[in-house]
Amino acid sequence: MLEVLASGLVYRNPRPELRPVHTWHPTIVRFEDGELLCTFDLASADVALDYRTYASRSLDDGTTWTSPVRVLADSGNRASVHSVRISRVSDGSVVAFGGRMFRDDPDRGLINVPTLGYTEMELITLRSRDRGRSWEGPVRIDPPLVGPAFEICHAIVELRDGRWLGPTSTWMGWDGAAPNGMNAILLVSHDQGSSWPEYIVEFDRWAEHVLHWQQSVVQLRDGRLLAVAWAVSLDTNRAEPTPYALSEDGREFTVRGFTGFRGQTTKIIELPDGRIFSAYRRDDVPGLWATVARLDGDRWVNQETIPLWQGASSGMSGTADPGHELLQLKFGFPQMVVMPDGQLFLVFWCEEDCIKNIRWLRIAV
Repeated sequence: MLEVLASGLVYRNPRPELRPVHTWHPTIVRFEDGELLCTFDLASADVALDYRTYASRSLDDGTTWTSPVRVLADSGNRASVHSVRISRVSDGSVVAFGGRMFRDDPDRGLINVPTLGYTEMELITLRSRDRGRSWEGPVRIDPPLVGPAFEICHAIVELRDGRWLGPTSTWMGWDGAAPNGMNAILLVSHDQGSSWPEYIVEFDRWAEHVLHWQQSVVQLRDGRLLAVAWAVSLDTNRAEPTPYALSEDGREFTVRGFTGFRGQTTKIIELPDGRIFSAYRRDDVPGLWATVARLDGDRWVNQETIPLWQGASSGMSGTADPGHELLQLKFGFPQMVVMPDGQLFLVFWCEEDCIKNIRWLRIAV
């Protein structure tokens, strides 16, 4: 059922002999006339002081892309970097959801590698009413719980009842403090991002020293919410089987079981026929992989699994602490849209010939 039909590049540093430019974390939206908008992070190194989100667009179904343009200008008196993820909402505008990370000490990275703690940060949203050519904001989010930091892992999800969900994970601070654990949650807004007074917990095994991060959540055609997450044991530093959770009412989740694969940075999308397409990095074999599954009631049933791209070794294996392994990753963060012909257009970041690129795949299902 699955076949990779074509591949190409959204962005690759055109002059690596002149300057180091690498890229990570793409998100993508499609407009009715076929235009594609892709945002991704550019920097000279993984946690460099020039780390920012840029946008590029395609008018030929992803074959060629414009030169990247900054999404958010620097502002304020504090040195900072930023990273945002985009989605399209019902009024046609594009919303960016992410974070601004403060870099008061230029010699300190974003992550305290031994503890996995995060630098001081704030969550923000931006909004574009002209397909990402100009942006309103940023608007600072006042979260309804203490992180003290939050993971930047997902775009806004707009539900059919009008609520906006901000998928993230609570994250420990630089000193290792995690008063609310490291759990996958959804921030909830009832006024299109003006305020975020509530949150929903999807995955919580913090009492067992298991963190959940890099989640993915979709609203299915039957109205239920489906979420998956990357689970890691902090006792063994190993990935756990990938769990999935369902919400019948959009307000409370129940973990139903496991997907049958050990996915890192798993992202999901519902296909036109109601099946679930998952793309993920594995910890046992090289490359980016995909699985098509169906939900038999609450039961996850895998139907087919194939490799999508095998250009680099597998992901975090647990041979070192998560902070060190995180900085050694060579690819990840797949994002997909369904094209009018039912095919999928997928983007992800990957390192090829020592340069981190954004690559696209067209996939027949």
